[in-house]
Amino acid sequence: MKKHLLAAAVMGLLASTAMAQANDTLAKIKSSGTITLGVRESSGALAYTLGDGKYVGFHTEMANQIARDLQKQLGLAKLDVKYQPVTSQNRIPLVTNGTVDLECGSTTNDTNRQKDVDFAMTTYMEEVRIATKANSGINGIKDLNGKSVATTTGTTSVQILRKNERAQGIDFREVMGKDHADSFLLLESGRADAFVMDGSILAGNISKSKNPNDFKIVGEVLSVEPIACMVRKNDTAFLKAVDTSIQRQVADGSLEKLYDKWFMQPIPPSNQKVGLPLSEATKNAWKNPNNKPKEAFNK
Repeated sequence: MKKHLLAAAVMGLLASTAMAQANDTLAKIKSSGTITLGVRESSGALAYTLGDGKYVGFHTEMANQIARDLQKQLGLAKLDVKYQPVTSQNRIPLVTNGTVDLECGSTTNDTNRQKDVDFAMTTYMEEVRIATKANSGINGIKDLNGKSVATTTGTTSVQILRKNERAQGIDFREVMGKDHADSFLLLESGRADAFVMDGSILAGNISKSKNPNDFKIVGEVLSVEPIACMVRKNDTAFLKAVDTSIQRQVADGSLEKLYDKWFMQPIPPSNQKVGLPLSEATKNAWKNPNNKPKEAFNK
């Protein structure tokens, strides 16, 4: 009987420890010696894969620097970094269910998503734009009437287009790609006349295409959106540690060097330049750290 009580007590202690660690990412990382990063496979220069389990890009490399800072903070001699590819559809569930500890890709901070996750400080200010074939004759929203417009499942880009005042009376057909690479393929293969998405994703996919000069980014800025890393909700100690690392990377200039590396220099696999200079909006976000949602920027 006593053995049964002891076993029950041990099981209860283990269960309560597991539950505590599920809500304490720093404790989970320290006890396991592992952090799982949510990474994107085709989010332009922000985050993409080179294949064979290799993930790169501005936000992926920034997340690795965050992991190294966490290792120092926790006093770990070694910290294993695991990569979990995520999509626009599963990125939030994989953070909330504990599969992913930190997701740094191309996720917009908005008030709806803030109900499920917390966002770190904004590290990139995105502009939603339109990409099309260079010879399409499309130069803006008004030219999309009667056309097919691609976007990626789980994103809000076409909704943003439909809400734009200049899109009133414009009738276009929406076609969905399963991820950003698939959406760009719809444009590249002629199954869509345009692709509406974050400008960095459009520019990144164009730079990696077989003939970058065949494409152009056109028209009005449809929306300005703050891009930030996601963590589990109400894990304030972990969120503070992530923000502290981001502030360190801004202060010592390493984040700006990363930006130059991934947006202004030739990048693999095609060794093409994305060619998007650091915007004043992103500079301002770094200078005035905040985790405001997109609704604060599009009133």
